[in-house]
Amino acid sequence: MRAATFTDYGEPLSVEDVDDPDPAPDGAVIQVEACGVCRSDWHAWRGDWGEVFEPGHIFGHEPAGTVVAVGEDVETVAEGDHVTVPFHLGDGTCPRCRNGQSNLCENGVNLGLEPGSSGAFAERLAVPDADHNVVRLPEGVSSIDMAGLGCRFMTAFHALSHRAEVGGGDWLAVHGCGGVGQSAVHVGDALGANVVAVDLENEKLDRARSLGADETVNAAETDDVGGAIKALTSGGAHVSVDALGIGETCRNSLLSLRATGQHVQIGLTTAEEGGGIELPTDLMVLEELSMIGSFGMPAPRYDEIFRMIEAGSIDPAAVVSETIGIEDVSATLQAMSGFETEGIPVVDEF
Repeated sequence: MRAATFTDYGEPLSVEDVDDPDPAPDGAVIQVEACGVCRSDWHAWRGDWGEVFEPGHIFGHEPAGTVVAVGEDVETVAEGDHVTVPFHLGDGTCPRCRNGQSNLCENGVNLGLEPGSSGAFAERLAVPDADHNVVRLPEGVSSIDMAGLGCRFMTAFHALSHRAEVGGGDWLAVHGCGGVGQSAVHVGDALGANVVAVDLENEKLDRARSLGADETVNAAETDDVGGAIKALTSGGAHVSVDALGIGETCRNSLLSLRATGQHVQIGLTTAEEGGGIELPTDLMVLEELSMIGSFGMPAPRYDEIFRMIEAGSIDPAAVVSETIGIEDVSATLQAMSGFETEGIPVVDEF
């Protein structure tokens, strides 16, 4: 099969023929029909989380496709199923999985983002513990439109629907309008929030408006993003999201909140931050601000997304910005270094 394989940190991927995977006894093999190119792939490709990958590794963790083989022990997944796979692969048996927190599995592996976990920038993908990790898609949806459900769209949904307390009429600020940020804008609008989108690029802010943003702030045009949001919202956001993961967006998110507001951290840091960001902790105390982490989404809760899709409340396809070939993944990753990508680019030609 064809796959885009790692060569070195920050260097172009190599598209080459590699061996087809076989299903483990409890696993499945998926014919990948679409896979998003995510900023988490970019982090791993740059070495932001450690230089741990060997040449030949395959990234890609937002797949959608069709099951083409299953292991002898698989019970609920069958050949021909149209599916997606959450990027956080769990075993389904640990206490967290049994408690509905499969995104935090004690024995979990992040698809394509760790050594030994081969990802979906390839024609076929082997998934372990298929009964637990494979999610059937609703009838009538396309793999391209559903690619974001492997990571960015479902991550935004979990952050706002399950982790934060976003209510109808609340003000929600979203800092960073890449794929997960635009997903958060769209989900927040569907939940009834008034949304303020923040970015440096007017094109991304225009797209955020088309996805439901009520107000926008160009962070390149103000020295006080928090103050600008407080002025627009008559006191500050009730909930604010850092969808990028750099010090500036995290602090701006906290500074844009009204008293007792909630900051939700979705974006992961780069090598420059090294996993830690300086925060306005005195303000957090004096205004009783909350800081909430959010990671992926438990697979059993996907039905909530599917019901909202069926009702027409949300449309993950609206966040897909373009389709590309597997040969274009390297250029897309390079464009992310300059924040040049928009929405969710999706590989659909392998």
